[in-house]
Amino acid sequence: MGNSQEPQDFNTSVMPSSLTPVHVAKAADGLNLYDTASHQVSHFVPLKPGEVGIYVCGATVQSSPHIGHIRAAVAFDIVRRWFLKLGYKVTFVRNVTDIDDKILDKAAAAGQRWWARAYYYEREFTEAYNTLGVLPPTVEPRATGHMSDMIDLIQRILDNGHGYVVTDADGKPTGNVYFDVASWPHYGELTHQKQTAEVDEAAAVADRMGPSVDATGDDKYNPVDPADASPDKHDPRDFALWKAPKDTDPEDARWSTPFGVGRPGWHIECSAMSHRYLGDGFDIHGGGLDLRFPHHENEMAQTRAAGYPSAARWMHSAWVTAKGEKMSKSLGTGLSVPSVLAENSAWVVRYALGSVQYRSMLEWSDQALVEAQAAYDRVSNFIERAGVALGGQPSREEVTGISADALPADFVAAMNDDVNVSGATAAIFTAIRSGNTLLSQLADRADSEAVQAEVRETLLAVRAMLDTLGLDPLAEPWVSAGAAGGASDGTTETPEHAALEALITEQLNARAEARKARDFAKADQIRDTLAEAGITIEDGLQGSTWSLK
Repeated sequence: MGNSQEPQDFNTSVMPSSLTPVHVAKAADGLNLYDTASHQVSHFVPLKPGEVGIYVCGATVQSSPHIGHIRAAVAFDIVRRWFLKLGYKVTFVRNVTDIDDKILDKAAAAGQRWWARAYYYEREFTEAYNTLGVLPPTVEPRATGHMSDMIDLIQRILDNGHGYVVTDADGKPTGNVYFDVASWPHYGELTHQKQTAEVDEAAAVADRMGPSVDATGDDKYNPVDPADASPDKHDPRDFALWKAPKDTDPEDARWSTPFGVGRPGWHIECSAMSHRYLGDGFDIHGGGLDLRFPHHENEMAQTRAAGYPSAARWMHSAWVTAKGEKMSKSLGTGLSVPSVLAENSAWVVRYALGSVQYRSMLEWSDQALVEAQAAYDRVSNFIERAGVALGGQPSREEVTGISADALPADFVAAMNDDVNVSGATAAIFTAIRSGNTLLSQLADRADSEAVQAEVRETLLAVRAMLDTLGLDPLAEPWVSAGAAGGASDGTTETPEHAALEALITEQLNARAEARKARDFAKADQIRDTLAEAGITIEDGLQGSTWSLK
């Protein structure tokens, strides 16, 4: 019934990019990342030179995506993009959980086939990822497509003495199989059940905010699986590897195995799929903070108990909060992606979701979106003005071809510091301020060609840095989104910019007339009013120019 074939190297078997030579940037020598298991930031060294394998827990497709889901997707998209910019070949696996108690229950309540519901919402998630510029994964396996892998893995755990099959009064297997926690002395190492050393502040915050074996009591974010509350367990800590079906489960949601008819436990799915596509050990396992326990703790234990190495490093993105509380469907505070996008451009939403380091809690508010919109205005204004001054934009190939070694040092330092997006964004706006200053000097300098070269160099750096964060306005999906998603390429103006240009030009003309009439009080009043609105005026020999602060 199981697979006799061992997992293939996915890159060499099906990836065209495997034929592309790998040139890792020198900047990669400075990359440091946090590891949840060690509670430390440490130097990153890939298991295979020039290659990085990443597995990120994807969605349980029970209903529409909310921004809490997408924050995790954006966070790890940025991590992935930084590895790519450093020159690594990245295999990025993100799974889909398409069989689950919630999917079955909600489908039954709605009179739907469970697989139809799962596929419908899987497509909604895919649309949300694409709309917000999240790169498609190298492979996106569904749980239902890997039953034989899970059965094989469970059998290995049983053969190694770390699981047990529950039988009925006649000695026949019931379909319930549990992991024997007592048999595995390493259990608790990920979430520090057995702590012997003091942890850093970031880890302490994670322990306070995230479900963990360190905190006892009910877990409102991860309700107990009914199978894990069974009296058949040998130990309260034991968890389900395989589950006997509920009476209400449809016939096509049951699979036959040597240990009875049923369906997989939640945790076994990711162990099976990560091993299938990344092989014996891989570099990074990622997911949301709320998956640390029980999901990732159990996943680490069962993978190693089956005889396979686990991920070398575990990374967890923090939550989106609303008034300090985790945003989730179960708490009734979830904001669906379509509803947020109905009122904000996709670029603005992505910027807001990726505006802080992945390990930082992200407080979602109207103010966060206002700040993101202001950032878009500053970015698009500079890119558009620079394009006009240069008579066109650098090509996308030129932007993407910029190595990490050619990016501004402050940006590289921030990204190498555990993907510190806040510092990286500060570096982008520092470059934009310099670029705006250069643009204001173009008409005043005799060596305008030299200044133009500086403007082009700055523009290229700004777009390359933005592209590393998935925010170059002249890339997809922002270009196809038009004015709502991207900036002009400098040859045509967006309607918003044209309107703003007309209004400000009228004010600048009135200011010029006031100065000509030596009415400096009025001229200063116009300048100050524009400054309060976030517009900087630069006076030159050829007249005045403006830019957004």
